[in-house]
Amino acid sequence: MPDLEAILLVGGQGTRLRPLTLGTPKPLLQTAGVPFLAHQLARARSFGVRRIVFATSYKASMFEPAFGDGAAFGLSLVYMTEETPLGTGGAIRNAAEALTAGPGDPVLILNGDILSGHDIGEQVRVHRAKQAAVTLHLTEVDDPSRFGCVPTDEAGRVTAFLEKTPNPVTNRINAGCYVFTRSVIDSIPRDEVVSVERETFPGLIESGELVLGYADRTYWLDVGTPTAYVQGSRDLVLGKLSSPALPGPTGEYLQLEGARISPEAKVQGGTAVGARAVVEAGASVVGSVLSDDCVVEAGATVTDSVVGQGARVCAGTVVRDAVIGDGAIVRPGNELQNGVRIWPGIELPERALRYSSDV
Repeated sequence: MPDLEAILLVGGQGTRLRPLTLGTPKPLLQTAGVPFLAHQLARARSFGVRRIVFATSYKASMFEPAFGDGAAFGLSLVYMTEETPLGTGGAIRNAAEALTAGPGDPVLILNGDILSGHDIGEQVRVHRAKQAAVTLHLTEVDDPSRFGCVPTDEAGRVTAFLEKTPNPVTNRINAGCYVFTRSVIDSIPRDEVVSVERETFPGLIESGELVLGYADRTYWLDVGTPTAYVQGSRDLVLGKLSSPALPGPTGEYLQLEGARISPEAKVQGGTAVGARAVVEAGASVVGSVLSDDCVVEAGATVTDSVVGQGARVCAGTVVRDAVIGDGAIVRPGNELQNGVRIWPGIELPERALRYSSDV
């Protein structure tokens, strides 16, 4: 397959992931030991992508220092920024100014918050063979009402695009990876707010253009919430989804350089332990993300949670299904669970009441 170009949509503010995204864009959050996008970049290259245009907006200046020119990934990376948010379609059209592909060439579009195990190469081959305008990756979910619902006919042709409908007609949804023919991208209005989900795709279908669905049942996850973000990191560490970008072997935990885990601590369930993080004797950490330089003290319990950079979970504390922001300190006696989020820099006093909302 000839070398491919891709556009990577990374402009969102990641509001559902706050406070993790207050200082770091969602695509740069450490996931199984590396920035989330490292997994996408490595997988894209494995399927023949050689040049990627980043469509940036929120905290745009942080992306190039993280990935540079892409040489470390065997890629050529270019960065395009929206001065004002333009929606998914507008972002694609803006980034397309940096493409080199010809009018009839396929261009891969990737959303910067999706983990997927599907065969991108096969999706591109189907697109080429059928000479489609757009080919959408589709996956099946239990609750399609939260996503774009995409019915198809027997030949795989998309018949409608129902964005977040309360009465879905199928459990197949838009999985956030598209192959566009370049000329179709060029037909999107420039410098205008455009949604591919609500405008471009329905418009193409209505005009009779061939919009295909490429459906499969491989691993797929939208990491837009803290619970899903922790799950994605955990699944990568456990080897449920392979990634060429993993910085170490998969297993019960992943330990980055400089991290110190006491032999008397229990660390398991796909936990990622960041650089220079400390897990003391008697601590229990299960299925969690421990960011760089954080500390989990003796006797503390952390389960299915995120502990931010430089944060400290003190002795005897219980943290379950929670987010501890960067630099926060949770003193002994606290029990944080059921989705509680502690904002960066907050210090919870010793023996505070049980928390069940944002702090």
